[in-house]
Amino acid sequence: MTHARAALFVAAGSAAALLLSACGSSTDGVATPGTTSAAATTTTAETTSSSASTPTQQASGDATKPGTKLKVGDRAVVPFKYGTTKTGTVAITVTAIEEGSNADLAKYGDKAKGITPVYIRATVENVGGTDLANSTVSLRALGADGKSTGVIITGETDSCKSENAGRDFTTAGAKFETCVLQGTREGTKAGGASFDKGDGYDKSPIVWEN
Repeated sequence: MTHARAALFVAAGSAAALLLSACGSSTDGVATPGTTSAAATTTTAETTSSSASTPTQQASGDATKPGTKLKVGDRAVVPFKYGTTKTGTVAITVTAIEEGSNADLAKYGDKAKGITPVYIRATVENVGGTDLANSTVSLRALGADGKSTGVIITGETDSCKSENAGRDFTTAGAKFETCVLQGTREGTKAGGASFDKGDGYDKSPIVWEN
């Protein structure tokens, strides 16, 4: 396995956070506070209003429906695309959602002031058996109210190492473990994690709750 390139972005508002994600820059930076956009608000409303549920353990080939709510430790099977050429099916199991200390972000200085790191630990399995070598999975933290935390951090800390799939992530049953660094504002709690990439999940994410 290889470590994902480390970078840190902190945004006070969802609109600013989305802008930073779209830029794809690896340069450390901080976004100024902003008001959540209507689009982001709509997405949040759709996410929290979803009440779909399925059995906690998905069969190997059965895709988990958008909007499904799971518990930490449950497995979700999703269609997966990485880059422009790699497609397949993976199973994601969120194994823990942990809060760290602001001191864990000390190396980022004032950019992380007032931010509590959230560590989303997950196991990813290649279900479809296609070549997904070197791919990575994106997960987002949710607040105790089930909505976006309003903060996006990407990168890693000593307590949360982000891993890509290895070169052998090309056959059914291959697995890797990773930790996704996210954040909340100090004084608030992380209530869950979501997967929102493609095939309807962008509008109705899969959610894992503690």
